[in-house]
Amino acid sequence: MTKPSGMNIPHVVVVGGGFGGMSVVSALARTPARVTLIDRRNHHLFQPLLYEVATAALSPAQIAVPLRHVFRRQKNASVILGDVTSVELDMKTVVVDGEQVPFDYLVLATGSTHHYFGNDSWSTRAPGLKSIDDALEIRRRFLLTFERAERCSDPEERQRLLTTVIVGGGPTGIELAGTMSEVAKRVLQGEFRSLDPSCLQIVLAEGADRLLPALAPELSARAKTDLEKLGVDVRLKTLVTEIDERGVALESGERIGSANVVWAAGVCGAPVEGGLDAFLRDDKRLRVEPDLSLTGHPRVFAIGDLAYVESNGAPVPGLAPAALQMGKHVGKILAREIGRGASVESRTAFEYWDKGTLATIGRGKAVADIGRFKFGGVVAWLLWVFVHIAFLVGFRSRVMVLFEWGYAYITFRRGARLITGGKTAAAELDASSDIGKKRAADEPALSAST
Repeated sequence: MTKPSGMNIPHVVVVGGGFGGMSVVSALARTPARVTLIDRRNHHLFQPLLYEVATAALSPAQIAVPLRHVFRRQKNASVILGDVTSVELDMKTVVVDGEQVPFDYLVLATGSTHHYFGNDSWSTRAPGLKSIDDALEIRRRFLLTFERAERCSDPEERQRLLTTVIVGGGPTGIELAGTMSEVAKRVLQGEFRSLDPSCLQIVLAEGADRLLPALAPELSARAKTDLEKLGVDVRLKTLVTEIDERGVALESGERIGSANVVWAAGVCGAPVEGGLDAFLRDDKRLRVEPDLSLTGHPRVFAIGDLAYVESNGAPVPGLAPAALQMGKHVGKILAREIGRGASVESRTAFEYWDKGTLATIGRGKAVADIGRFKFGGVVAWLLWVFVHIAFLVGFRSRVMVLFEWGYAYITFRRGARLITGGKTAAAELDASSDIGKKRAADEPALSAST
């Protein structure tokens, strides 16, 4: 893929349409440059609300928006749907599905992925939550546990089906644990004839000595108390050593039978596979200079979860606000150098402004750590709602999410409880039910007699 004739203005390639990548593209709207955004998916995803899709509160379209729609009015921006498989720094090209795309400036914003700490085989048994596909799979497994349990006559197997284990006590883990508990105790009540959904047992396993280790200790304690009031079994200093189709094994030797395990214990960078090995850390993040460029390549940047950089003496966290700030910082650098001829030497170091951290636990329950202010409860929850609505891309998304939240708050109903993907729900149920097992056991005998 060569540069079109007559296009001699600088070409900026941005890989990744998350918070950081979109921020860079938007910052270059008035810059005399061609901007190409490349992503393997055609949409921007508001990841902080993925757990709402996984717990059947929201539909995927309510937290995602097509990238082409976002930049339809930005005339210097174009979008390529494709997978970047290699970066050729010396040639100043990226390889997209086998085709070369030249660049003058490159911004890598590919985000992060699940980190199983050397146990990648667990990924099929304990999905993480990073994409719409992940959220739909977690939702499918979560809702199927109740369907399977209702058809199960074995008390021990029914309890295993009604046990969900969430590994990791960070924001994603507590959001999933609290919300799943509320769904079982409030939303599903009265919908099953031979099953009490409130019998769902949720185990939240965290290896550290407290939940939400990035927040103040008093907020960690409050989150634990709130979860326990919702019926969640919070296990601290608990390490998972094995995950299989029957459940999880703990370092203590205990085994927890479970049909539904969710991974929320860690993430690592999701770099382009080829051409960047010299800059990779053990956590697959890219080491960058204070201005967010790669060492020796001042026109190549890494931002967001993919970049490892320190600010004010501490690593910049992998959060959406940090990615947005990084994107704006790189966007300003490019605008000055392309539009005003500024030199590389005039660049400033990236400084992260920590605006605080919010984590929701359930209906009317959240914690907030904002500078000197540390609080929880309804006020923190309302603040969480306001912030997340404000950062959603698109007026329609904001209105629809606000409506869904209001409807769910008043009625205790969730409108996205669809079991999709995988086998048909009926086929999966038949395979796991007592009737299905009996049929499978009888089939060899029937075959032998014919």
